[in-house]
This record gives sequence, structure tokens and C-alpha cells, in this order.
Amino acid sequence: MLLGLLAGLVAVPSAAQAQSALLESVKQYPARAKALCAQLRSFNAQGLLATSPTAITEIARRENLSPMDAEVFSTYVIGLYCPDVR
Repeated sequence: MLLGLLAGLVAVPSAAQAQSALLESVKQYPARAKALCAQLRSFNAQGLLATSPTAITEIARRENLSPMDAEVFSTYVIGLYCPDVR
């Protein structure tokens, strides 16, 4: 049990660092973010929310991310580049 707890504690900083690098890449490559905004607007035009399972799965596949990272990534991009997306 203690070993599992320790392994969990080690994994948390690693996941946080990966998300931080992902979010930093959005700042460094705004064209990537703008392309995602276009895709999210396309989802909206089809009646899908940007946070729908379908949208998150597609973003994860396209960006080669886990579903959780895709959700964080898309939320961050929406906040910075396309607040009109729903």
C-alpha cells in the first residue's frame, strides 16, 4: 500500500510537467492554437460542444494526447485564442 502511494506521488509532478510543456507550446506556436480554434468552431457548427466526448477524442487523436491532456489543451486554447467557442 505504501509503495502504491509513493508511486502516485512521483507520477503527479511528471503529469503536471507534461501539461505545463503542452500549455507552453500553445504560447510558442499560436498557429497551432488557431488551427485548433478552427476545428472547435467546426464542432460547434455541427452542434457539438468543444468539451464533448466526441470533440475531446478527436483532439486527442489529432494531437497525439491522452483524453485528459486533450481536454486541458482545448480548454486552455479556448481561453486564450477563441473564447467564442462553446
